[in-house]
Amino acid sequence: MKTSALKKFRGKLASDEPVYGLWVTLESPSITEMAAALLLDWVVIDAEHGHLDWKEILEHIRATVRSDTVALVRVAELNGGLIKRALDIGADGVIVPWIQSADQLRQAARYAFYPPLGVRGIGAERATAWGQCFAEHAAEANDNVLVVPIVETVRAGRNVQSLCEVAGVEVVFLGPADYSATAGYPGQWEGLGVADQLLSIKDTIRRAGKHCGILATSNENLRQRRSQGFRMLGAGTDGGLLLRSLHDCLIAVGRDRRILPDLAAGGAMRAADPLARPPESMRPDRPEVMNAVDSGPKSELARGVSFECLVGAHNRARQLTTGLVTFHAGAELPYHKHAFSESITLLSGEATVEVEGRGYRLTPLDNVTVPAGLAHRAVNVSRSLLAVFHIALASDQPTRTLVDRFFSRRAMPDDSAGFPGAERVTRSATAPRFAAGPNTSFIDYFNRDLMPGIEMSGGYGLFDPGGRLPAHFHDFDESICIIEGVATCVVEGRRYSMSDCATALQPRGRVHYFINESAHPMAMIWVYAGPVPERIVVDERCATVEGNPWTT
Repeated sequence: MKTSALKKFRGKLASDEPVYGLWVTLESPSITEMAAALLLDWVVIDAEHGHLDWKEILEHIRATVRSDTVALVRVAELNGGLIKRALDIGADGVIVPWIQSADQLRQAARYAFYPPLGVRGIGAERATAWGQCFAEHAAEANDNVLVVPIVETVRAGRNVQSLCEVAGVEVVFLGPADYSATAGYPGQWEGLGVADQLLSIKDTIRRAGKHCGILATSNENLRQRRSQGFRMLGAGTDGGLLLRSLHDCLIAVGRDRRILPDLAAGGAMRAADPLARPPESMRPDRPEVMNAVDSGPKSELARGVSFECLVGAHNRARQLTTGLVTFHAGAELPYHKHAFSESITLLSGEATVEVEGRGYRLTPLDNVTVPAGLAHRAVNVSRSLLAVFHIALASDQPTRTLVDRFFSRRAMPDDSAGFPGAERVTRSATAPRFAAGPNTSFIDYFNRDLMPGIEMSGGYGLFDPGGRLPAHFHDFDESICIIEGVATCVVEGRRYSMSDCATALQPRGRVHYFINESAHPMAMIWVYAGPVPERIVVDERCATVEGNPWTT
């Protein structure tokens, strides 16, 4: 136990100074040695999650010897044997997970204190200099050992006042991810409403004369947490900081990727750690525009084929045009091509899309994406029903060139994914899906990874009741068409109700999210005016009137 380091740690907190640290999850003790060399106030060596064994934990503790860096071990659970072992090998204190009641916290403290305050047995290990300092260690241990509970459940949050009344506990750490999971948002760092709940818990802890700790998700977030009154501040985890640095390097050379759950390299990054606010360079120059059907300019493309533009030059969209194309029964749009890519999604009816003679029979929500320069046509195969398509063009000044050329026709199999190096076909019934937020299911129709050289990206999103996306913005314009149910669109605190193919234009830099507040499913077709489907997630306050980053 490093009594001097613990006293300095407590002295800073008593002066309301922040103490900065690192969460250690990787094997190499060089990581902790670096932290101590940089004069970090603390490290937490994680023995709850991950793969560290006791020998590796010991080497991390050894790396802090004769430094002012407090070494804490997060044990796997409230367990006297684990707490005793961590302290016996020289830890300056323990972090105890999943504490939900004052009784549990009192028990954790009893496991960490020697009699008469607790039940910790004394051993001839590193803590006592292998039995050479029994008396000295026993005399100072109870006054200095740190016991830090983690509040990481809704129940613990409700009991935080009683936790603060437990003797011998000076710091309470918060765990946003597990707290979010118990609040109904698994997989999110701070789910809907969780950020405000954690700040309220922190305020309760501060009023009780205790200190509150939390891990930051970015440099911006670290500064924000300090200004919010958190005092035990984690710069991040060792693995997280390494990945953050690697992502920054890969972004600089256009090679950033996601890591998939099987640890394979996935597609381009969709989201990163939430930013405190968008950078000033993303300040938008246009407002969002909500466009109801029958509000946009219309044109006749061919006999019985009409197009209504919902997002495009008329409402100041950039590099993007989207809208609805309606085919009367039996109507045909003849072969044509564009100098940019086109996405074609059947919303209702029966239709065939041909690309240079290759014919694809579509069912609703199937998508065909055609690269620039490929001739294609579409036919409503029904003799009695309308066919309605959602289309997207990678241009805000779309033109088309009719193609007067014969193509040998061949019907492609119903499970065909298109033609290699040319068009891509996505069958909704069998397409891979992923969750973009709680209670959501998304399909990627097209992007740079799926179709190298394409200028845009897009897909389909289904929101079950309560489904939502985090607050985010883009480095390009976006079109969102609500094709089923009722959606609530929130843009920097401004709320819009959308349905019946109403389409939102979200300009570059606007902070927004969609949520299904109804009792029925909601679905959308989304298209980005950029080839990488990247959402830049920000603090939820940025999507409120009070936290709107662009009000000044």
